[in-house]
Amino acid sequence: MIYPFMTLEDDTEIVHSDMREDGTVKVYIEKPDAEYCFRHATCYLPGYTWEDIYQFDEADIARYQEILESTAHLILRFSQEGGFENAAGF
Repeated sequence: MIYPFMTLEDDTEIVHSDMREDGTVKVYIEKPDAEYCFRHATCYLPGYTWEDIYQFDEADIARYQEILESTAHLILRFSQEGGFENAAGF
């Protein structure tokens, strides 16, 4: 299952998966783009392993890395509770 997590001011969407059996969570980042349709990247938490980066530069990934580092504890929690909508106490 994929859950919405955050929409940034530039319409970038951040979504995440359920926690997988190996304890990782797939985080997918997608930004609409007139030229490329969508720019996107995948990051796996908790190790911050990036892959499938398309049309994001190093500065973009550094920005998203900072966002994920500051919210990873929430994403990891929500991934075990059915996303933000189902998280207890939020």
